[in-house]
Amino acid sequence: MEEFEQILKKATEKKASDVHLKVGLPPIVRVNGNLYYLNSSDSEKIARLSAEQLSQWALALMSPRQLEKFENGEEVDLGYESGEAGRYRINICYQRSNTRLVCRHIPAHIKTFEELNLPSVIEELASLPRGLILITGTTGSGKSTTLAAIIDYIAKNRSCHIITIEDPIEFSFKDRKSIVTQREVGLDTGGFTKALKYALRQDPDVILIGEMRDEETMRMALSAAETGHLVLSTLHTLDAVETINRIVGSVDGSLQEQMRHQLSATLNGVISQRLIRKKDGKGRIPALEILISNLRVKEMILDPSLTQDLRRAIEDGKHIGMQTFDQSLMDHYQKGLITEEEALLHCSNVQDFQLRLGGVVPGQWDEKSEGGSRKSRKEQIAEALKNKETDNEKIEVDLVEPKKAS
Repeated sequence: MEEFEQILKKATEKKASDVHLKVGLPPIVRVNGNLYYLNSSDSEKIARLSAEQLSQWALALMSPRQLEKFENGEEVDLGYESGEAGRYRINICYQRSNTRLVCRHIPAHIKTFEELNLPSVIEELASLPRGLILITGTTGSGKSTTLAAIIDYIAKNRSCHIITIEDPIEFSFKDRKSIVTQREVGLDTGGFTKALKYALRQDPDVILIGEMRDEETMRMALSAAETGHLVLSTLHTLDAVETINRIVGSVDGSLQEQMRHQLSATLNGVISQRLIRKKDGKGRIPALEILISNLRVKEMILDPSLTQDLRRAIEDGKHIGMQTFDQSLMDHYQKGLITEEEALLHCSNVQDFQLRLGGVVPGQWDEKSEGGSRKSRKEQIAEALKNKETDNEKIEVDLVEPKKAS
């Protein structure tokens, strides 16, 4: 495992968020969203990984129970603590009959809201005594980091019992004003549903569910929020509308009205994230869509015909801390934190955003052009930037080949 440890150590030194280990390729790291080859000790040669290496590393990492699961064709997620490299979350899977590892670095330091550039309304949500808070976004969008900041804030500021149910445990929380009980699926408990059932008998005030993966977990999370607990979890959804639809759609049609009533009654807020490259090239910053539950939002959750209009309610709710992705991006751009190109690349509505850059508040944008044909996102971005001098810089919207990390 010495070579494996060295790979993680070098990746940590380069501030990589992820390490990809695949047969036939050298180690590849993700730094600030881009993929690079990890330099070997000989800068002229980059060693390629063998099937035997990856198989040996995987065997050394897995417990007997995890190995049995892996041999039955299932993927394995586990936590790994390295003395020099720190903590990693590792996914082990098969790829073309060979073992493949993807290692996500978990920082030892849990960042504060201020360090993460999160708005003050997140602190207000974290201070609520009960209800449901959801953090959503794609893989690698910073959900776990934001969730950790919220739990750490509660632990520092509230006298309560926090139970976390994770697969695997990522950040380690200290007992401060709060007592924190961290349970890992597969090691401390058999599954999310089982752990959540028994958590309600363990005198919790706050319950963190690493991810709401199925209907039963979603229903139990809503029930826990209904009975006076603060419940936090994540979903792999892009925004608030998709989040509501995903939860409601997890049950049969006959039960969806009941699910809407539960969600309307318990939901405190939805925080959806995208990570954006900073203008100075030093890391990335989250752009957030924030939905805060109020009477209008509750009505939109209850009525399926109104749910799709939630984005308008979010835009109109800026005075209570709500914001759309585009409002968040505009704020970052006006503060000089991101470039115009990055803002256009990640905004939800390119033409509206370009109008706002010019000081015009647009009406609802029709995605169709005057000729009636729908423009692709790449065409919209190209058109928006057509007359702008960019010093021969270009926006790369396609995956590029990994480069050597400097």
